[in-house]
Amino acid sequence: MFLEVQNILKSFHAEQVVKDLNFSLDAHKTLSILGKSGCGKTTMLKIIAGLEKPDAGNITLNGENIDEKSPEKRSVVYLYQEDLLFPHLNVFENIAFGLRLKKLPKDEIKTKVEEMIDSLELNGQANKMPHQLSGGQRQRVSFGRAIITNPSLLLLDEPFGSLDAGTRQRMQVLFKKLASQFSITSLFITHDLKEAILMGDKIAFMRSGCLKVYKDKNEFINDPDTGVQQEIGFWEGLIASPLKKVSG
Repeated sequence: MFLEVQNILKSFHAEQVVKDLNFSLDAHKTLSILGKSGCGKTTMLKIIAGLEKPDAGNITLNGENIDEKSPEKRSVVYLYQEDLLFPHLNVFENIAFGLRLKKLPKDEIKTKVEEMIDSLELNGQANKMPHQLSGGQRQRVSFGRAIITNPSLLLLDEPFGSLDAGTRQRMQVLFKKLASQFSITSLFITHDLKEAILMGDKIAFMRSGCLKVYKDKNEFINDPDTGVQQEIGFWEGLIASPLKKVSG
């Protein structure tokens, strides 16, 4: 397995936030993780990113134990709901930032950034500043800045949570395209049931610090704990109601 997380525990004071976390993920796959606020999802991501230290357990990425590595040496990029772009840099320079840190040749940076801008469907926006962009455009730039450095693992913490429904749907489609194009391996956190099903090659459900990974989407849909059946029942009832009135 490309990512292996074994026996991770984390407590804050007397509260155990992450409980015996165990899962694995193949390379170039996305594991979507559904869960309500406060269930431990963000703490889990921060532990994998190296931003929080677990009380126990270990993490292996691409065959290498990364427990003692600092965040910047893990080849892991953490994307938040906020885009966190550099306000003083235009689109081109925001995307180029990580490549400049790596001191790549200028011509190579120019080529890579221009190709990324095209992949992000941001042609004609290269010289714009973050405040001149829409929310969806800023999130695209944030994706581009993360992906262009070719990280081993991408951690997405409800990345579309602040977007309106239409923009969110377009970003979901774009991310699926980018994930395939750039062979991304990722954990995708969401509290949206439909998004969890759409985005993941595999799906997991987190509750009270415990993570359950399902063998396939059917198992996830049929588990009463996930809420899928209640959601289906709600929509079926809503659709049936007008029909009953008409037939009556």
